[in-house]
Amino acid sequence: MLWIIPWMLLGYASPLLPQTPGSWSQASPSSVLALHTWIMPPLYSTSDLHSLNNHLRPDCIDILRETGLLRRPPHRGSGRMFNYNFSTPGSIPSIWSCSRTTTSSLRHHNKRQVHLSNLRPLPQSSQPVKKQRHLKLALLNTRSLNNKSLILNEFITDNNLDFLCITETWHKPLDYFSLNQTTPTGYTYMDKPRPEGRGGGVAAFYRKDIKTSTISIPAAPSFEHLIFKLSGPILLVTAIIYRPPKPNPSFPSDFSDFLTQLSAISPSVLLLGDFNIHLDTDCKSATEFRELLHFFNFTQHVNFPTHSRGHILDLVCSTGLTIHHLSSFNLNISDHLAIIMDIDIPIPIAKDKRTISFRNLKSISPSALSASLTSKISASPPPLTDNPSDLTEYYNETLSSCLNQLAPIKTKTVSFTHSAPWYTSELHKMKSQKRQLERLHKKTGLTVHLQAYTDYLQQYKDALSTARSTYYSHLIHSGSTNPKALFSTVNKLLKPSNNTSNSFTTDKCNSFLSFFQTKINTIYKDLSSSPAPTACTPSPAAPLLTSQSLSQFSPLSPGELPKTMKGMKTSTCVLDPIPSHLIKDSLPAISTLITEIINSSLRSGLVPHSLKLAAVTPILKKPGLNPDIMSNFRPISNLPFLSKILERTVATQLKAHLCSNDLLEPFQSGFRSQHSTETALLKVTNDILLSADSGRLTILILLDLTAAFDTINHTILLSRLESSLGITGTALSWLKSYLTDRQQFIHINNCTSSTVPLSQGVPQGSVLGPLLFILYLLPLGNIIRHHGLHFHCYADDVQLYISTNSITPGDATHSTLSNCLADIKSWMQTNFLKLNCDKSDMIIIGPKSLTKTADCLRLNIDNSTLSPSPHSRNLGVIFDNNLSFEHHINQITRTAFFHLKNIARLRPSLSFPAAETLIHAFITSRIDYCNSILYGTPSKTLKKLQYIQNSAARLLTHTRTRDHITPVLQKLHWLPVPQRIQFKILLLTHKALHNQAPSYLTDLLHRHNPSRSLRSSDANLLTPPSRTKHRTWGDRAFSAAAPSLWNSLPKHIRDCTDLHTFKSLTKTHLFKIAFNV
Repeated sequence: MLWIIPWMLLGYASPLLPQTPGSWSQASPSSVLALHTWIMPPLYSTSDLHSLNNHLRPDCIDILRETGLLRRPPHRGSGRMFNYNFSTPGSIPSIWSCSRTTTSSLRHHNKRQVHLSNLRPLPQSSQPVKKQRHLKLALLNTRSLNNKSLILNEFITDNNLDFLCITETWHKPLDYFSLNQTTPTGYTYMDKPRPEGRGGGVAAFYRKDIKTSTISIPAAPSFEHLIFKLSGPILLVTAIIYRPPKPNPSFPSDFSDFLTQLSAISPSVLLLGDFNIHLDTDCKSATEFRELLHFFNFTQHVNFPTHSRGHILDLVCSTGLTIHHLSSFNLNISDHLAIIMDIDIPIPIAKDKRTISFRNLKSISPSALSASLTSKISASPPPLTDNPSDLTEYYNETLSSCLNQLAPIKTKTVSFTHSAPWYTSELHKMKSQKRQLERLHKKTGLTVHLQAYTDYLQQYKDALSTARSTYYSHLIHSGSTNPKALFSTVNKLLKPSNNTSNSFTTDKCNSFLSFFQTKINTIYKDLSSSPAPTACTPSPAAPLLTSQSLSQFSPLSPGELPKTMKGMKTSTCVLDPIPSHLIKDSLPAISTLITEIINSSLRSGLVPHSLKLAAVTPILKKPGLNPDIMSNFRPISNLPFLSKILERTVATQLKAHLCSNDLLEPFQSGFRSQHSTETALLKVTNDILLSADSGRLTILILLDLTAAFDTINHTILLSRLESSLGITGTALSWLKSYLTDRQQFIHINNCTSSTVPLSQGVPQGSVLGPLLFILYLLPLGNIIRHHGLHFHCYADDVQLYISTNSITPGDATHSTLSNCLADIKSWMQTNFLKLNCDKSDMIIIGPKSLTKTADCLRLNIDNSTLSPSPHSRNLGVIFDNNLSFEHHINQITRTAFFHLKNIARLRPSLSFPAAETLIHAFITSRIDYCNSILYGTPSKTLKKLQYIQNSAARLLTHTRTRDHITPVLQKLHWLPVPQRIQFKILLLTHKALHNQAPSYLTDLLHRHNPSRSLRSSDANLLTPPSRTKHRTWGDRAFSAAAPSLWNSLPKHIRDCTDLHTFKSLTKTHLFKIAFNV
């Protein structure tokens, strides 16, 4: 019976069976009975079965095995065992199987084992084997990143994506808020917004450890694209495409040209994006697109719907690549599905963990540090020497030893895949619940489960936004008194991520060092080798400007040290033995040591060598610049905190000597207390407005210097300090020691370059450097005065201006300007300063009737020609020919609304105080910058600034556009723009009258002193200047506007001498006028 059915299936014929299908119906009953007997034999007894039982192999076993009908015996590892029963005599032997109950160790007991000692070890390779993994990538059309960033952030991390390619981001140029929100820790992004109009935009988020670079191909009018390449064993070029749905007949030709350029770059190309072509149909556009892909040997891989309406719109096309595990995923945030895939390209596995070294500085209490320092100094007192270098070395060793004792260096293996700082444990629980509902919906497919998942997903998104809002509101509000922390927080939210520090290596640091050094040496060499131009007027020898000399610096007492350090920032340099804030906290314990180091340096005239070493950090000049171009970086010098204390002590005494002897240039406003860009511009515009009021033109020339701080000649500077400023003896020796034997190195991202000497220049990050620079420029003022020109300087920005009735080529004004510029050029080259002609500019200001005929003026300087410009930027303010400041206000409007738009993105996530802090930092500061020079400008022009303030108030208070804004401003206690301008002029007037403003502003004001006794004699009034001719010119000048506004104040406000009280009373007075209260 066991073999009957297989024989029948194999077609073995029986003489009892009909041989043809049709003969079954004609079979006789006897034949059927015989067949039944053949198929169903009679019952057998036990002895009969025993006699029939044999273990011979049937002849047909091979055929059964070939046809697969013979079942294989269970595998020995299948977890089953066979039981045999032969115990009962006369019974039928039976075999059955059951699951094993014994463990693996018992199963293999007493069986043969592998003796590992007999195995020969294989030799290991000397090269470390890098683990490889395949690229995991996803594509999604988000239809706007707004309100979806946090979900996409989790989508990247949950799926462990290497790349997330996004189409239809809907972000604008310089709009980074949504992109930053989407970027998880350890990732960065590249983006390409639509240049103009709404919608569009593409972006890619990727791991920082994957080396990528963008490829520039001219934009096509029919579609948007972002192209980048991955460096590695296989050069992969990836293009993210977004084609708008509106038909464009030029798309086939544009896309053909695009593929031609891509194919020439690499044989491995990946195209992915939303093409808005229904590739699941046989329409004309789909057919043409398929033919185009076939012509370039591209394969389209998506064969499932990617849109909610069942069409294939999002495509993945490749050539020279192998793509695996292509699948879709519904995020429920867009009408498109996400496409996830693996690409068969090996990339190095990122190190999930690394070993770091750190100190637990928060565990150090000031009292414990002070006690440790006191004990250390008592046990090992300072060396009995007057050498400041030895004392500085002792200072560094002592502080380092105490730091190692209280906060030793620890090593820890950490993972850099941590979540956001605002991600709480409650959010983690909600995420787990969300995933459970998601899996339930996928398992059942029921609508009720989909609705539950969708509702809970919205709750989870709201919880994410709330947690993030609370966290950043606290940071912004607490940073209102710390501008550095505030701008750092906002930059993380609104600015593109800065990945330049991660790419720095020791070799790159050396390259930067060489670049900065070569740049200065080239300038210095050019100035040294070029013949000096002939000066029109020989420069006289520098006269001694004072009979009082400064031969030595006074020693510092321990009681004066806290005053010296009071206003210092606690910025820490890599050269500091301990963080700067700890030095301030433990000052009582080390004040004697610091004072001894400073006094030893002042007495000996020597600066310790360790305090003349600078750590330079290159930073990008502007966000978004190419980090591969070294000229886009600016070097920032960082000096030890002790060096800054020493320099501050010297600078205080040096300034006292210069001020008491009136040695500083009165028209130099850079790096001086009570001076600012606003006071400088107020003086210049006052002179120009008065000149235009009398019917004259003013020629304003703006000169700029190239790397001025870095090309200062030390010999010339020291000679000038001695011969003109009376600095001699130990004081001069100290300054000479300060300038000589200086060194610097590049330090960033724990990478350090070699150290090189500095033979010229002054350190820009120092306290003394700016002061020494303006002293170096002292002779320049006398050269300009010699030619009868007015001027004003702000550091290395020089403004020259002269008034004239008319301008004709070759007249006296033209000759005066040419001769003055020639003398300036000659003096600068002799003093190793280089004019930057590319940034130098000229503008002619005056009445329209006169400026129209002044375009013929041309001036030659340093083989370059200066011609008049219609408008020019001067210390951050745009001047125009008529001094209307329309271009400046338009620029403020554009910039302010850009920041308002960014703040509007953050506003739902911010509390009221935090939002108000941001508005004052980014909007109000721009409205108020140098606004005193806007006095008297037409109300039509000022309305643009008022509109900015109104928009900011609406954003802050959620006021609708149809609601009146005046009550809102009154509730916020914000002065309108015209009153803010008046407030700034009155504030500067008060400072000028109380010796808290530059002398050039004080000289413009005159107190009212009648010749005979009048009631107004003690009214504290100002005398206005002679009557002006034009309201749009003369009345706008500070010398005319200040007396008018000052005299209109109530007497109790004019008599107020305290600045803080005056500001409060004046604001209240103007507030009542503005809102009629």
